[in-house]
Amino acid sequence: MRMTNRRDRCDPRAERATPARSRWGRVSVGVLLALAAFVVVAAQPAPRTAPASPFRIEPLASPAGADSAEPQLTAEGERAILSWLETHGEHTTLKFAERTSSGWSAPREVISGHDLVANAADVPSVRAFADGTLAAVWPQENGANPEAYDLRVSLSKDGGRTWSRPATPHHDGTKTQHGFASLFPAPGGGVGLLWLDGGASKPDGPEDQAGNMTLRATEYAQDGTQRVETLVKGRVCDCCPLSTAITSEGPIVAFRDRSPGEIRDIYVSRLVAGRWSAATPVHRDGWKITGCPVNGPAVSARRADVAVAWFTGQTGSGRAFVAFSSDAGRTFGAPIRVDDGVAIGRLQIALLQDGSAAVSWIESKDSQSLFKMRRIDRSGARSSALNVADGMGNAQPRMAPGRDELLLAWVEYTRGTTRVRTARTSFPH
Repeated sequence: MRMTNRRDRCDPRAERATPARSRWGRVSVGVLLALAAFVVVAAQPAPRTAPASPFRIEPLASPAGADSAEPQLTAEGERAILSWLETHGEHTTLKFAERTSSGWSAPREVISGHDLVANAADVPSVRAFADGTLAAVWPQENGANPEAYDLRVSLSKDGGRTWSRPATPHHDGTKTQHGFASLFPAPGGGVGLLWLDGGASKPDGPEDQAGNMTLRATEYAQDGTQRVETLVKGRVCDCCPLSTAITSEGPIVAFRDRSPGEIRDIYVSRLVAGRWSAATPVHRDGWKITGCPVNGPAVSARRADVAVAWFTGQTGSGRAFVAFSSDAGRTFGAPIRVDDGVAIGRLQIALLQDGSAAVSWIESKDSQSLFKMRRIDRSGARSSALNVADGMGNAQPRMAPGRDELLLAWVEYTRGTTRVRTARTSFPH
């Protein structure tokens, strides 16, 4: 089984045999399918399963054009935004659309150029905030080294018609990786941002002297002024995406940790009274692995209720789990199995009004990757799994709550091109 190491961890350069695919995206699929090939050991008893799924998938005409990929869904209140990249030749454009009562709005452009990074795992994002501000963040090349790229942040006060001059949230000045950004509402107003920062790493150095990837945070005031940059965790997994949510006590971030002994379990940190708390594990899987699996967690919150979903290969076979918290993420209950067979991961989660959660994941069956979802409650009861789509390739499907609905997005591969597809399902009752 080959896992990526520090020397080849996150090459974002697009080798576009098909549009908007990256070398790293293809490597990550190989990694995860390799996990899927292992025999399940020490299998747990199957959780209780309800007879039917409460979800009914309805296609939703996508605003994304041909050669589109790297989708992201964000939600703030009743506003839901889909963003994606469209790549033609060497030119890439970040676009977005907002969910309306009649479908998606006409797409608008944030930024376009030849140096935007197209990476199936490290994708751009556009998010709405309570004061009407839109914020966009994307990775952008900063030199010849394919593992070196920066983040750019831009704000819009007029619904995305115009955008501020892009700013860089990190200031180390190194030609290293800065990416996997997650936007969130800052306490007291403004835009919060978390990201993985390679400023302390040495990607060209010996393996035992490569340094650490860190987790960092910053905030932007409503006028766009950057506040202080802070260190959240000094050593984290190199290429696993982050996930953030807002609890009744403030923001929470879920991420894959990296211990000195190469244990890479899922941890959370909470922003309390202006400081990020010491990171604590959601569950001690004990997954020891000497490379990044490119498989981050997902977190969702409703007031003090929090749910985290994640992937692990600790047993030698891919598995997916969810755990619930009723104290804003301070502690979590026992993990509940999500998948039915061999999981590839790439989980998404959304807490529902009754305290249960909608969870989506990728599962391997008969050498095919399936995008599936189901409802899980705190007791461990699960609905039947529903197939949303198949043939996921290297893409990360997305799920986010909208106005009385769940929105889904994924990448469809057909006739040598890619296109972002979308669907919806009503909240179950």
